[in-house]
Amino acid sequence: MNRSTVKDRTPSTLKLGLLRGNIEIRQFMRQRESVVFTIAFPLILLAIFGAVFSQDIAPGVTFSQYFVAGMIASGLVNSGFQNLAIMIPIEREFGSLKRLRGTPMAATSYFIGKSILVFVTMLIQVLLLLIAGVAFFGVDIPTDPYKWFTFTWLIILGSAAATTLGIAFSAIPKSGRGASAVVSPIVIVLQFISGVFFIFTQLPSWMQQVGAIFPLKWMTQAMRSVFLPDSFASQEVAGQWELGKSFTIILLWLVIGLIFSLRTFRWSDR
Repeated sequence: MNRSTVKDRTPSTLKLGLLRGNIEIRQFMRQRESVVFTIAFPLILLAIFGAVFSQDIAPGVTFSQYFVAGMIASGLVNSGFQNLAIMIPIEREFGSLKRLRGTPMAATSYFIGKSILVFVTMLIQVLLLLIAGVAFFGVDIPTDPYKWFTFTWLIILGSAAATTLGIAFSAIPKSGRGASAVVSPIVIVLQFISGVFFIFTQLPSWMQQVGAIFPLKWMTQAMRSVFLPDSFASQEVAGQWELGKSFTIILLWLVIGLIFSLRTFRWSDR
């Protein structure tokens, strides 16, 4: 069998990525701790914050409505950035990536597989948050088709940006065992300064300026435009939703994450 025949029989990069995505999902579902932390933890936070802060923060807007929007946006970061930035160093340390390197799978196919995992887990998380929010905390589901259009591009673009940034950041932890200690504090700080746990305009101005550098702030603001009434836009820093600016900044972080993913990703520690 000549070399060209072997090449012709090798699945395409996309097909390998889709196959890898199926494997990633099955492996993830077998890890009960990861499933609980990634999917159930936002529900626990919603139950706690929804029970403690039950008052209205604006006419017709409860804190639960505000918090659900923030948690959905934060779920993009949890499922993408945090999950991948922790799991990839673990897979690298255990030699899983080194074994994959000996297969026809290219790094791009591996990235596609991780993207599929992030997207599926994120959809499950969003669905559960919406069900719990509607059932127990009176969260209103938007009926405007334009809001659902915003929701769609935000989910797709946000998950893509979080995925590439997670892959890029996975080169930072020196070991799989220390990855969680490096990544988790960063995510928690970003949640606090991006308006997930608290109303963004009530944060100190310097904290608002720092938070505006990172994509989570713009994800939460854009998601608020979906689940909060248009009148609440006056409560934002600029007095409007700034959807165009949110799209641009998230897209910019997607490009940055993609560039660094391709340049820094490695199959082994050496």
